[in-house]
Amino acid sequence: MKLPKFLLADNSDFPEDLFVVHTEYPRFVLNVEEEEVEWFDDLEGDDEETVADEATKVVEAAFKWCDEELAKYDEEEDEE
Repeated sequence: MKLPKFLLADNSDFPEDLFVVHTEYPRFVLNVEEEEVEWFDDLEGDDEETVADEATKVVEAAFKWCDEELAKYDEEEDEE
């Protein structure tokens, strides 16, 4: 099965929070409201700074994707 790179998620135990799940390496869950990341994979690399930069980039991409997805939901509601 092919999964999308990012998924939106919520949970009734955390009704105020919205999550983004990143399904590719490095896999993580981002709590958008709290701006916290839970990594599923160990971040590996020879250069710690490069690994940190790549992690920052993928988390920023997750935030950007989330904003774009939420904007699509808003557009759909406006059309109704």
